[in-house]
Amino acid sequence: MTGVQALEHKYPDKLPLPGQCAKMEFEYIRHGTTSLIGFFDVATGRMEMPYLNSTRTEEDFVEAVKALAGTDPQAPWTFICDGLNTHKSEALVRFVAEACALGLELGKKGKTGILKSMESRADFLHDPSHRIRFVYTPKHSSWMNQIEIWFGINNRKLLKRKSCLSIEELEASILRFIEQYNLTAHPFKWTYAGIPLVI
Repeated sequence: MTGVQALEHKYPDKLPLPGQCAKMEFEYIRHGTTSLIGFFDVATGRMEMPYLNSTRTEEDFVEAVKALAGTDPQAPWTFICDGLNTHKSEALVRFVAEACALGLELGKKGKTGILKSMESRADFLHDPSHRIRFVYTPKHSSWMNQIEIWFGINNRKLLKRKSCLSIEELEASILRFIEQYNLTAHPFKWTYAGIPLVI
């Protein structure tokens, strides 16, 4: 999940001249933001069911998860997320309990049971016996989540030099980029060998 600004460059870029680099305007006019909730399939390298919305609340995240899980309602799903509070919300716990037909008493948020705290909700969502489960990356380890790599690609290849006049134009550009990216998508090759850094 990431926020994206619709930025219009205040002045046009300057094309490169012999012996000079192209110059990009750093001043911009902001036309609002959109939120991209994406699901990166590590097996295929594709971005599946992107969800664009003006907000990124727990309800937005649950709606996006529901839409993706609804494409194959009986399949097991494992989502890898960071520790953001919307990834451990009451609404998400209720959705997983209902979708997995667990029939559990969930308790009351902030008071009792599974809903008591963010930690108890995370433990429930992480349970490997559930058909839909969430795995959380450790703190300061966003580099382990491959969707962060994809967000970097999107930023470098599309957003860095993009000038948008509206949120609608930005969202259409993002969806076109995803569609084009998925045509040649392949899994990322993990190259880290586990060698500790020497300081």
